[in-house]
Amino acid sequence: MSTTQSERLRELLEPLVSSQGLDLEEIAVDSVGRKRVLRVVVDSDTGADLDQIADVSRALSAKLDETNVMGETAYDLEVGTPGAERELTEHRHYVRAVDRLVRFQLAEGGDLVARILTVDDEGVDLEVPGVKGRKATARRLAFGDIAKARVQVEFNRKDKKDMKEEEEA
Repeated sequence: MSTTQSERLRELLEPLVSSQGLDLEEIAVDSVGRKRVLRVVVDSDTGADLDQIADVSRALSAKLDETNVMGETAYDLEVGTPGAERELTEHRHYVRAVDRLVRFQLAEGGDLVARILTVDDEGVDLEVPGVKGRKATARRLAFGDIAKARVQVEFNRKDKKDMKEEEEA
């Protein structure tokens, strides 16, 4: 997708997404066979439920129908959320990932898998899981030390309620 088209789409769609209480995270236009697909990724601090996705999808579809920003060629509109293993690229993404396990690629080289405890303007405070029965350790990473960060899927993840119950037992 050309930068100009991307910018026009963002200018057109972002106010509609914001009016629904969501953030516009990503826009992509892909060719799939003879068709084009406009993928719009939205999110919020509390997540986006199916009703919100449906509402924003209808609003975007109506707005796109009344403009010519996508041209005359047919396209499909797909609206969704970032998914479980989202890449963290904005400050708000790190805030939304508090208490989640994240794989960090460090700017100096190497990887680190740790749980985000807190986020401020300069960086993140982490809990690095212990290995072979050792206790977890605390670590601070400045945003400048992070080359990439991606949330990890945890199948046996305990929520805060489960952790409190374990501590009280």
